Amino acid sequence: MSRATTPSFITELPLKVSSQQNRELEARFNAAMRLYNACLNEAKVRMELVKNSSAYQQAKSLPLFVTRNNKQLANPERKQLFNEARKQYRFSDFGLQAFATLTANRAKWIAEKIDSNTQQKLATRAFNAVEKVLFNKAKKVRFKITTRFRSIEGKSNKQGLRWKSSLVVWGKLKLLPIIPKNNPVIEHGLNSKVKYVRLVWRELNGKKRWFVQLICEGQPYEKPQNYVSSGTIGLDLNISNVAIVADDYAGLLPLADKVPTYQKEIRQLQRKMERSRRANNPDKYESNFQKRVGRKIVTKKGQLKKGQQTKWCHSKHYYKTAIKKRELERKKAAYTKSQNRRLVNDILRHGSTIKTENVSVKAWQKIWGKAISNKSPGFFISELHRKAENAGGQFIKFSTQKTALSQTHLTGNRVKKTLSQRVHTDETGVVMHRDLFSAFLARHINEDELSLHDALQEYQRLEPVLQEAWEHYQINCKQVSLSESRSAHSPSEQFSCYLKKLSTR
Repeated sequence: MSRATTPSFITELPLKVSSQQNRELEARFNAAMRLYNACLNEAKVRMELVKNSSAYQQAKSLPLFVTRNNKQLANPERKQLFNEARKQYRFSDFGLQAFATLTANRAKWIAEKIDSNTQQKLATRAFNAVEKVLFNKAKKVRFKITTRFRSIEGKSNKQGLRWKSSLVVWGKLKLLPIIPKNNPVIEHGLNSKVKYVRLVWRELNGKKRWFVQLICEGQPYEKPQNYVSSGTIGLDLNISNVAIVADDYAGLLPLADKVPTYQKEIRQLQRKMERSRRANNPDKYESNFQKRVGRKIVTKKGQLKKGQQTKWCHSKHYYKTAIKKRELERKKAAYTKSQNRRLVNDILRHGSTIKTENVSVKAWQKIWGKAISNKSPGFFISELHRKAENAGGQFIKFSTQKTALSQTHLTGNRVKKTLSQRVHTDETGVVMHRDLFSAFLARHINEDELSLHDALQEYQRLEPVLQEAWEHYQINCKQVSLSESRSAHSPSEQFSCYLKKLSTR
């Protein structure tokens, strides 16, 4: 099997980097960023030439499918014309790799900093980005700047950037990793075959930290408590919680449980940054004006002028405040990912075949942007999808329009509900929480069709389980409301208290 088809997992380790090594790494990342941008620009030029070629235009006019022997097949003539257009202007991965090698050799300092394998991998990365635009999977490509170019990877572990004798070796540069002791996850990764190596930097509390990611061959280490059971789970995703119904379990579980949002702290920092911007860039704003609000006359801040081309002037305090804000946002994202991953593991203990509606989280963002940012349901779904399939299960999505689970009764009738109606009641006497009932019905969806017969038979068995899940959810809601009314602490203080309680157990 090739490297691309074998299963992989990532083992990440922090690096112990001296000041001299840090400068060398920054120089190499700068060279790699400039080479990547050059490849990206060349790939865009070649893509436009391909799209404007006569062969490409002729291929677009041909039908997608042809009928042969009473079977619909992809049009071979259309595919051949597309390939001819790509070959004519050398729009291919290998063509761009040759361009990257030529560009690096002409700029001698880039060839000195970046080895040939890494040059080719950067070209592949640029080609894949532009090819998404060609296939209408992306709208545009983004050229990198220093703060947004955060990773470099090798092509193999044989030469160039590689892992050798528990060290990261990149030419003359040798980096020492920090390997924790008695960690079975890290030990499993270090004992596995390394396909290739990736270097990553992150900003932690305003300081640059370097990490190495070993892309290893095989399956990741599975902790004993994170086992996966066989069974079918119906799932109904909401903005802030998820309802699941398994063979013998049901629950209405919160997304990103007990995660601090830092809304008050971030808002204060944003206001401080805006005051600093206005004080240091008065020419970029309209003048303040008086406005009557009720019986009072108040002073309103002038709006930002349009069409400003000059650079912004920022103070040192502004940059320090921006670092604090980024750190809070990083912590919130890290806590959210950790809790959602824990929730995914809890769900997979009850089954590996997941059935859920094909909802659009992007559409939710337009209406509930802040809630989506705090709870991250999109990350939860993608993580559940990945882990279920890696465990040998299935992740089945079905149409929301064809099934309409929140409107469907056990009799087959459909009655529309508003979002404020959280209790489902139908003609058969069923009274159940709306999301739990939708998750129950999702278990009986096959190819966008609901099997009412199977649902009616199973509801009698699962009704006590669903009632218990609903009662447990109501008790949790009451406890949360009481704790919020009694506590005057900020979310960050509540989360720190929560961690202290866990550590003392």
